[in-house]
Formats: sequence, structure tokens, C-alpha cells
Amino acid sequence: MAKRVAKSRKTKSNKPWGGRFQGGTDARAEAFTESVSFDYRLAPYDVLASIAHAEMLGAQGIIAKKDARSIVSGLKAILREVEAGKFEFRAELEDVHMNVEAALTERIGAAGGRLHTARSRNDQVATSLRLWLRDRVDETQEALLALRRALLAQAEAHAGTVMPGYTHLQRAQPVSLAHHLLAYTQMLRRDGERFAQVRERVNVLPLGAGALAGTSHPVDRKMVAKKLGFASVAENSMDAVSDRDFALEFASAAAIAMMHLSRLGEEVILWASGEFGFVELADSFATGSSLMPQKKNPDVAEIVRAKSGRVFGDLMALLTLMKGLPLTYNRDMQEDKESLFDAADTLLACLGVMAPMVESMRFRPEAMAQAAEGGYMTATDLADAMVRRGVPFREAHEAAGRAVRIAVDKGVALGKLSAEDLKEADSRLDAGDLAETDLEKSLRARSSAGGASVRSVRAQIRAEKKRLGI
Repeated sequence: MAKRVAKSRKTKSNKPWGGRFQGGTDARAEAFTESVSFDYRLAPYDVLASIAHAEMLGAQGIIAKKDARSIVSGLKAILREVEAGKFEFRAELEDVHMNVEAALTERIGAAGGRLHTARSRNDQVATSLRLWLRDRVDETQEALLALRRALLAQAEAHAGTVMPGYTHLQRAQPVSLAHHLLAYTQMLRRDGERFAQVRERVNVLPLGAGALAGTSHPVDRKMVAKKLGFASVAENSMDAVSDRDFALEFASAAAIAMMHLSRLGEEVILWASGEFGFVELADSFATGSSLMPQKKNPDVAEIVRAKSGRVFGDLMALLTLMKGLPLTYNRDMQEDKESLFDAADTLLACLGVMAPMVESMRFRPEAMAQAAEGGYMTATDLADAMVRRGVPFREAHEAAGRAVRIAVDKGVALGKLSAEDLKEADSRLDAGDLAETDLEKSLRARSSAGGASVRSVRAQIRAEKKRLGI
């Protein structure tokens, strides 16, 4: 939605609270306190909430039905202008709410002044913000699903691709690429669950709470809630106007999701390096160097990794904003929007670019297999072979460790140790135990639920496909 902000039109008192004041607002104070330069994004939601409010006022007989019809007609015309980017916002009117109301009054006359009956900007902004955020939650959920589908498609194509699994960024045990990628689908699924919970708490109507104490007019808040798609109405008017938990929860869920994207981005960066060589990024999702012709840089993943800190900062800004506020509304709360807008924008932008990047990545199974052959990653399998013969695990672990040391000293793989080498490590080791150090066999053995075996991974893929409706 485009924004048009006109210069101030100075009058003696053009404020909604001007009756109490004799002089105008200093231009510096006006510029400092206005919010329409960023809360203009709430305009369509403010208009929709105002339409529902006017229809309720008319239905309840709080204002004349003809006035309600005139207000609704005027608001619909304003909505069309807002959606077309033709609505002119005026900075001296402070915020999006007064811009809409002033435009309405200019269009339909005195009837426009009746719209604000039985409401305050306090419950009005809370309502508009919740409507805006509800849509962003829904967009976020769709974007999370798109990335999950991209990861799942790559996992399905690489269920049997062996690669090293890492702890401490050291080769640890063999896994499949699919198993690795499916770990991220689980993270994203939890993100989706968190946003679903956020949506439940967003979907509560504050309108009708007034400034803080409710209203003496016979409003029907449930009627307004139904028109706007809210599941319920806020039970306490003071909480209704001062609550920003829903914004904090969104920012928290966004921060956790960004942490997951940053981790995935970090792995892509490592895997695309010459040291790993596990993946080739599509040219469309990489950049080059202005100096070094050979470079192919994973800039998209790097920027996603960087933007995680931005969303963490948005969360901290919101927490700091709210931590010392007494009930109920305080003007500090005007500062909630830029952080919330930024968290939503940043997360959606990162999800929007990560999904096609993952789809376009070309993995290198041969490089992964070569890496999996090193690092003595089947040492645990050697120990487990002894355990199955009744050797306590701690003793088997020590024996396998000695075998690894001998292999390292000789510069050979575990499977290439001689019978004499095994006896040197531990007399209970048998040459037949070396069969357990085969990579493919090691992977097949990890057949526990959720494990890394191909069978287990295919079960995970089926479960994820079912959840995604594929």
C-alpha cells in the first residue's frame, strides 16, 4: 500500500483533543509525536473496524441508522482510496485513526463526527493492530509451509545419501542428508505451532473497552467481533487497551523462527564452502566478487543469518517498551508498531527467499560420502558390537577408543585394522566386529523411531507429507 503524507495544515486547533488547549502544537513536538508516517499501514484495518463499529452503533440505536449508512458508505470509499494508494495522510492529524476520521467528516459532514461514539483511540488502535497482525500470522504460516515443502522435497530425493553427522562441528556418526534436512522441518513445524497459539491470542476484540473503563452506551461487542472475525471479546477493559502480549508473543515466535533460519543458513554457508563442498548453490541465489572472479558467495544465506539479530532486537525493544508501563494506555505504546512491523516484514522476507533457495540447491552426494568415510564415525558401532556380547558399555567405549587411536597412528580406517591391532586394543575385540564399521550397515542399524536409518527416515517423510497434505 503506497503512502501519501501531506505537509501540515496549521490551524488554531485541529486536534481531536483541542478543546482543552488554547494554543497550537509546536511544530517540533508535532513532528516528534506523530505516528502516521509508520502506522499508515493500519489504514485498511482501521477502516474495516470502523465500518463494523458504525454498523453496530446503528443497529443498537446509539446513532441514527441513516447516519450509520452514510458513515459506512464514506468509509468504503476511503477504503478504496487506501487500497489504491491514493489516500492522502496528513501529518498534523497525528495518526492513521484521525486521518481516516477527518477524511470521513470532510466527505459526509457532521455525521462523520458520530463515528467515534463509544470508542477511544486506545481500543481503536489495539483493534487495528490485532487485525493487521492476524493477517501477518496467516502469511507467516503459509511461508513456513512453503519452506517445509522445499526441505521435504530435497529430503525425499536424498533418503539414501550418506553424510557425516556432526557434534561440535566434528564428524560424529553417519546420517543421511534427508535425516539432516528433516530436522529443520521439525523446527519449522514447531514454529507453526507457536504462531497458531499466537493467532488464538491475537484473535480477541478490544473494541468497546473505550479509553480504559468501557462505555455507558449500549454497545454490542459480540456483534462487532463477529463482523471482524474475532473469536471472542476482551473481558477486562483496562487489560484490553494496555495489552501488547500478542505483539510480544509474535515477536518471540518470530525470533525463534529466525534463529532456525539462521542455523539453516549457517549450514548452507558451510556446505557451499570449498572445505565442505556438499552443495552447489544456484547462480540465482548466489553472488560474485568484484575483485576475485572465481568467487561464488552464499550472500542470501548470510543475510538471513544477519537478519536474525534484527528480529531479536525487535523483541527486546518491545519487551523493554512494556516492562515499566502502569495501567492502562501510555503514549510509549506508540513505539510498539515499528518493531512489530519490522519483525513481521523481516521474517516474511527471509522465509520468502529461503524456500526457493532450498528448492534450487544441488547437493553433491559423492563429496558427502567421501567425508563420511573419514573421521572414524563408526567407532560407536564397534563398541556396540562388544556390548551385544555382554561387555559393559563404558569398557567397550574405552576399547573402541584405543582401536581408533591405533587406526589414527597407522593412518588407516577402522575396518582396515588387523586382528593383531584389535587384540592390542582389547582382547575381547573380534575381527568379525569390524563388519559393524561399514557405513551403510551403521546407518541401517539406526532403526529406532526417529533414527537415521533409511527406513526410519522414510517413515519421517511419510509423516511430514501427511501433515502437509501432500
